[in-house]
Amino acid sequence: MTKAWVGLITAAMVIASIAYAVIAASQAWILLVSQDPLQIALAVAIIVIPVIGLALIVRELWFGWRTRQMGQTLAAENALPTYDGDLTPSGRPTKADADRNFERYAQEAENNSEDWRAWFRLAVAYDDARDRKRARAAMRQASNLYVRSLHS
Repeated sequence: MTKAWVGLITAAMVIASIAYAVIAASQAWILLVSQDPLQIALAVAIIVIPVIGLALIVRELWFGWRTRQMGQTLAAENALPTYDGDLTPSGRPTKADADRNFERYAQEAENNSEDWRAWFRLAVAYDDARDRKRARAAMRQASNLYVRSLHS
Protein backbone atom coordinates (compact mmCIF):
# COMPACT_ATOMS: atom_id res chain seq x y z
CA MET A 1 0.00 0.00 0.00
CA THR A 2 1.45 3.34 -0.99
CA LYS A 3 1.85 6.34 1.24
CA ALA A 4 -0.87 8.17 -0.72
CA TRP A 5 -3.40 5.39 -0.09
CA VAL A 6 -2.61 5.30 3.62
CA GLY A 7 -3.08 9.07 3.79
CA LEU A 8 -6.34 8.85 1.86
CA ILE A 9 -7.73 6.08 4.06
CA THR A 10 -6.66 7.92 7.21
CA ALA A 11 -8.29 11.14 6.01
CA ALA A 12 -11.51 9.27 5.17
CA MET A 13 -11.59 7.70 8.63
CA VAL A 14 -11.04 11.05 10.32
CA ILE A 15 -13.77 12.71 8.22
CA ALA A 16 -16.19 9.84 8.96
CA SER A 17 -15.42 10.12 12.67
CA ILE A 18 -16.05 13.87 12.65
CA ALA A 19 -19.32 13.39 10.74
CA TYR A 20 -20.41 10.78 13.27
CA ALA A 21 -19.54 13.13 16.12
CA VAL A 22 -21.61 15.94 14.58
CA ILE A 23 -24.63 13.67 14.06
CA ALA A 24 -24.28 12.25 17.56
CA ALA A 25 -24.04 15.74 19.06
CA SER A 26 -27.21 16.86 17.27
CA GLN A 27 -29.08 13.79 18.57
CA ALA A 28 -27.65 14.38 22.04
CA TRP A 29 -28.97 17.94 21.98
CA ILE A 30 -32.47 16.67 21.27
CA LEU A 31 -32.19 14.32 24.25
CA LEU A 32 -30.74 17.02 26.51
CA VAL A 33 -33.59 19.44 26.01
CA SER A 34 -36.16 16.73 26.83
CA GLN A 35 -35.42 17.18 30.57
CA ASP A 36 -35.94 13.45 31.16
CA PRO A 37 -33.12 12.14 33.43
CA LEU A 38 -32.75 8.90 31.47
CA GLN A 39 -32.56 10.72 28.15
CA ILE A 40 -30.06 13.21 29.60
CA ALA A 41 -27.87 10.31 30.75
CA LEU A 42 -28.10 8.81 27.25
CA ALA A 43 -27.17 12.19 25.76
CA VAL A 44 -24.07 12.38 27.93
CA ALA A 45 -23.06 8.89 26.77
CA ILE A 46 -23.67 9.88 23.14
CA ILE A 47 -21.33 12.84 23.58
CA VAL A 48 -18.61 11.20 25.68
CA ILE A 49 -18.13 7.97 23.70
CA PRO A 50 -17.28 9.64 20.35
CA VAL A 51 -14.98 12.13 22.10
CA ILE A 52 -13.06 9.24 23.66
CA GLY A 53 -12.91 7.50 20.28
CA LEU A 54 -11.62 10.63 18.57
CA ALA A 55 -9.01 11.09 21.30
CA LEU A 56 -7.81 7.51 20.75
CA ILE A 57 -7.55 8.06 17.00
CA VAL A 58 -5.54 11.25 17.52
CA ARG A 59 -3.29 9.42 20.02
CA GLU A 60 -2.54 6.63 17.52
CA LEU A 61 -1.91 9.08 14.67
CA TRP A 62 0.48 11.01 16.92
CA PHE A 63 2.24 7.76 17.89
CA GLY A 64 2.70 6.85 14.23
CA TRP A 65 3.93 10.30 13.31
CA ARG A 66 6.44 10.37 16.18
CA THR A 67 7.67 6.85 15.36
CA ARG A 68 8.19 7.87 11.74
CA GLN A 69 10.07 10.98 12.85
CA MET A 70 12.39 8.92 15.07
CA GLY A 71 12.95 6.38 12.29
CA GLN A 72 13.89 9.14 9.85
CA THR A 73 16.32 10.59 12.38
CA LEU A 74 17.97 7.19 12.88
CA ALA A 75 18.11 6.61 9.12
CA ALA A 76 19.84 9.97 8.63
CA GLU A 77 22.33 8.99 11.34
CA ASN A 78 22.78 5.55 9.74
CA ALA A 79 21.78 4.08 13.12
CA LEU A 80 18.72 1.99 12.31
CA PRO A 81 18.67 -1.45 13.94
CA THR A 82 20.24 -4.23 11.93
CA TYR A 83 19.15 -7.83 11.79
CA ASP A 84 21.60 -10.67 11.52
CA GLY A 85 19.96 -13.99 10.80
CA ASP A 86 17.66 -16.03 8.62
CA LEU A 87 14.25 -14.98 7.41
CA THR A 88 11.08 -17.03 7.08
CA PRO A 89 9.55 -17.43 3.60
CA SER A 90 7.23 -14.53 4.45
CA GLY A 91 10.24 -12.28 5.12
CA ARG A 92 10.01 -12.14 8.92
CA PRO A 93 13.01 -12.99 11.08
CA THR A 94 13.08 -16.56 12.35
CA LYS A 95 12.10 -16.88 16.00
CA ALA A 96 15.48 -18.25 17.13
CA ASP A 97 17.50 -15.58 15.31
CA ALA A 98 15.13 -12.81 16.43
CA ASP A 99 15.56 -13.92 20.04
CA ARG A 100 19.37 -13.82 19.71
CA ASN A 101 19.20 -10.41 18.07
CA PHE A 102 16.84 -9.24 20.82
CA GLU A 103 19.43 -9.92 23.52
CA ARG A 104 21.84 -7.46 21.90
CA TYR A 105 19.29 -4.63 21.82
CA ALA A 106 17.93 -5.42 25.29
CA GLN A 107 21.45 -5.11 26.68
CA GLU A 108 21.97 -1.84 24.80
CA ALA A 109 18.73 -0.38 26.23
CA GLU A 110 19.67 -1.55 29.71
CA ASN A 111 23.09 0.12 29.46
CA ASN A 112 21.66 3.33 27.92
CA SER A 113 18.29 3.63 29.63
CA GLU A 114 17.96 7.34 28.81
CA ASP A 115 18.79 7.00 25.09
CA TRP A 116 15.73 7.01 22.86
CA ARG A 117 17.75 5.41 20.06
CA ALA A 118 18.41 2.31 22.18
CA TRP A 119 14.72 2.04 23.08
CA PHE A 120 13.70 2.44 19.42
CA ARG A 121 16.01 -0.42 18.42
CA LEU A 122 14.69 -2.50 21.33
CA ALA A 123 11.12 -1.90 20.13
CA VAL A 124 12.04 -3.19 16.67
CA ALA A 125 13.72 -6.22 18.26
CA TYR A 126 10.58 -6.93 20.32
CA ASP A 127 8.52 -6.74 17.15
CA ASP A 128 10.90 -9.11 15.35
CA ALA A 129 10.55 -11.48 18.32
CA ARG A 130 6.75 -11.27 17.85
CA ASP A 131 6.02 -9.46 21.12
CA ARG A 132 3.83 -6.59 19.92
CA LYS A 133 2.71 -5.45 23.37
CA ARG A 134 6.27 -4.91 24.61
CA ALA A 135 7.29 -3.47 21.22
CA ARG A 136 4.68 -0.73 21.54
CA ALA A 137 5.64 -0.08 25.17
CA ALA A 138 9.31 0.24 24.23
CA MET A 139 8.43 2.54 21.31
CA ARG A 140 6.36 4.72 23.65
CA GLN A 141 9.36 4.90 25.99
CA ALA A 142 11.55 5.84 23.01
CA SER A 143 9.03 8.53 22.05
CA ASN A 144 8.97 9.98 25.57
CA LEU A 145 12.77 10.09 25.69
CA TYR A 146 12.88 11.58 22.18
CA VAL A 147 10.55 14.43 23.17
CA ARG A 148 12.65 15.04 26.30
CA SER A 149 15.80 15.17 24.19
CA LEU A 150 14.20 17.79 21.93
CA HIS A 151 13.48 20.01 24.92
CA SER A 152 16.91 19.77 26.50
